[in-house]
Amino acid sequence: MSTRLFDTHTHFDVPDFDPDREALAYAAKQVGVEGLVLIGFVQERFPDLLKTQQFLNKLPHAPKSYLAPGLHPFYIEQHRAEHLTDLETILGHKDCVAVGEIGLDTFLKQHKQPDIFQKQCDYFSVQIELAQQWDKPVLLHIRKSHADVLAMLKKHQFQHGGIAHAFSGGVEEAKAFVKLGFKIGVTGQITNPNAKKLHQVVQALGAEHLVLETDCPDMTPLCCQHSAEQRTRNTPVNLPYVLQGLAHSLNLPEHELAQSVWKNSLQALHLTL
Repeated sequence: MSTRLFDTHTHFDVPDFDPDREALAYAAKQVGVEGLVLIGFVQERFPDLLKTQQFLNKLPHAPKSYLAPGLHPFYIEQHRAEHLTDLETILGHKDCVAVGEIGLDTFLKQHKQPDIFQKQCDYFSVQIELAQQWDKPVLLHIRKSHADVLAMLKKHQFQHGGIAHAFSGGVEEAKAFVKLGFKIGVTGQITNPNAKKLHQVVQALGAEHLVLETDCPDMTPLCCQHSAEQRTRNTPVNLPYVLQGLAHSLNLPEHELAQSVWKNSLQALHLTL
């Protein structure tokens, strides 16, 4: 059986891909990428998100593309109350697989300011409720806020699971998310032997709790970075390298790992294919 892969986190709708999106979609399918999720982050990109999904799903030999609209915590200053209304409209009228990417981010000093952090919490809270209303999993963005995100999910008694994307926490935090029904998203970071914390996490959890993602155009696998100075664009075509890196870290055959993470992806996104 050929290897089927699911890219659970892409920004394949962004302008970086306008010149060659179609060619990249065909190339991704050829290397085994059967499905990909298009993730929302700001309201002004919602129309392009929808348009890209329609475009990709009309292509004859491309990965099937799924929608996950959401308002990203890092762009909290841009979000307005009416953007939540727009999000609710999309969830009500379009076939969405999840709400994402949502969560909390205190990586920047300005986002730790009490009023800004409170706004992040408020938007996260409303979006958890929207996911509950529509029975959807959530795709979580978490930076330097693992305990707060866990507390918020517990407070809402969130039971639809999802994916903790580009996981950067420790082993105990990862286990806490798994306990709440989440899969842990692994990016091209896994190809970096120096990403010791991530290797510890995946080895402690094992294949059954992990999914693959490119997070393109960011998080380019080490082997695909052409130079240290230049930011090399990541694409869904690189997903097999993430699989390779994870297989190496877990000391598992690639084809066996591919079957596990495929199954996990469908489970996390409540899909039956």
